[in-house]
Amino acid sequence: MHEQKIARSYRTELFVALAVYIVLLFGSIRLGRPMPEGLARTLVLVSPMIGFGLMIRSIVRHVARVDEYVRVRLLETIALSAAITGAVSFTYGFLETVGYPKLSMFSVWIVMAASFGLVNCGRALLNR
Repeated sequence: MHEQKIARSYRTELFVALAVYIVLLFGSIRLGRPMPEGLARTLVLVSPMIGFGLMIRSIVRHVARVDEYVRVRLLETIALSAAITGAVSFTYGFLETVGYPKLSMFSVWIVMAASFGLVNCGRALLNR
C-alpha cells in the first residue's frame, strides 16, 4: 500500500512537470523563434527548463521517499546509464574528428534514456 502511494505521488508530480515542460516548449518555439535576438528571446527559448527543473525535483523527491533497496538499485542503474552514455559520447566525439557528422547535444539525452532502459531490462532479465 505504501509503495503504491509513493508511486502514485511520483507519477502525479512527474506528469504535472512534464505537462509544464510541454506547454513551455511549444510556447517557446512559437513565441521565441520569431523574436529579435536579445535577452528576452533567450529567456523565452530556455523557459522549458522550468518544467525540466520540476521533473528533477519530482525525481529527487521520489528517491527520498523510496526504501533503501529501491534507492540503491535506482542509483546503480543511473550510474551504469551515465557510464554508458559517457562511453558512447566519447566514442562519437572521436568519430567526429575523422569526419562523422556533428550531433546535437539533445542526442546525449536520447542515449542516456536508452541506456537507462537497457540497463533496467538487463537487470530484470538477470533477476529472473
